[in-house]
Amino acid sequence: MRGFRSEQRFTDPTGFGPIHQPEWGEPTPPIGIPTVDPYPPGNATGSLSSSYRPTVPQSPYPDLSTSSLLREVKPPPSDGWRRWLYLLSGKLINVGESPRANHRNNLIAHVNQPVQGCYRIALLSLKGGVGKTTITATLGATFAQVRGDRVVAVDANPDRGTLSQKVPLETPATVRHLLRDAETIERYSDIRNYTSQGPSRLEVLASESDPAVSEAFSSDDYLRALDVLDRFYSLVLTDCGTGLMHSAMSAVLSHTDSLIVISSGSVDGARSASATLDWLDAHGHENLVRNSVAVINAVRPRSGKVDLQKVVDHFSRRCRAVRLVPFDPHLEEGAEINLDRLKRETREALLELAAVVADGFPAADTHDRFR
Repeated sequence: MRGFRSEQRFTDPTGFGPIHQPEWGEPTPPIGIPTVDPYPPGNATGSLSSSYRPTVPQSPYPDLSTSSLLREVKPPPSDGWRRWLYLLSGKLINVGESPRANHRNNLIAHVNQPVQGCYRIALLSLKGGVGKTTITATLGATFAQVRGDRVVAVDANPDRGTLSQKVPLETPATVRHLLRDAETIERYSDIRNYTSQGPSRLEVLASESDPAVSEAFSSDDYLRALDVLDRFYSLVLTDCGTGLMHSAMSAVLSHTDSLIVISSGSVDGARSASATLDWLDAHGHENLVRNSVAVINAVRPRSGKVDLQKVVDHFSRRCRAVRLVPFDPHLEEGAEINLDRLKRETREALLELAAVVADGFPAADTHDRFR
């Protein structure tokens, strides 16, 4: 019997050597835990040799990830004749998305880039009538519709701004009411009492309708309003007035992450937008100008007299990017804006503009976020 007990019948699969078989009367280790000699021969210290590498058994089974188990399925076409062919064939013929649809999907992916905290965008121009408020509303609506997170546009125009007229009016409250009750706002449901929301889910914080009151909207007032909005919104767009010297403008420029300068397709519109950049350069905002986006907005049908390519070339040398927004009859109405009523070309131009702005989002540091 003793000879049978001393016979070695099993080998440790971890590679540490033979499994120790207990003698009669020797304590037996718990089931499933082999007794391993802690001091292998030739190593009196009990530590494994630096050249020793235990053999890791290879799994005989293939990778079980989703990509290896499932065949790649081409997404069905979303529109056009490709969509009709897919449906009429009983979903058997799938030629994939068109290049135009692929381009749109790529833009949507850019717009959906993650943003850390609250990202602030200021839109301004020295000249009125170039569609600055319209671009604020349509860009904000595009962001809100595509991203799905909270986006708010603030009317910082001291001369009775019209931003609140671009969405259905849900409340008579203005930024003044928000500042008055700022200490009592603790939840998102509280701040919704002061904003109106459009069909795209863009929210608008209106300015005072009385120019005498709104003129008193100071830099401190803007910063206090921004402090409240930063807590509840991912994107804050500020529709600035035409005057660069009014009281709130210094706070807007010093606390914005991205600048959008609006120009019309006319000669005086382009000159005014260029003068805006000149003023910013001369007052210590060179970095804002360098990273700004210029928007050439067609507020009326093209007459063909202005060479828009030369306008684009001029701003391309001064700004990070230039985008054109075509004339649209729905925007010409000057009433509430519904993105579904815009022409396809206009929606695509706004999506390209949103993608360019989103490319300026600071890169998310995933190491810090998950550390």
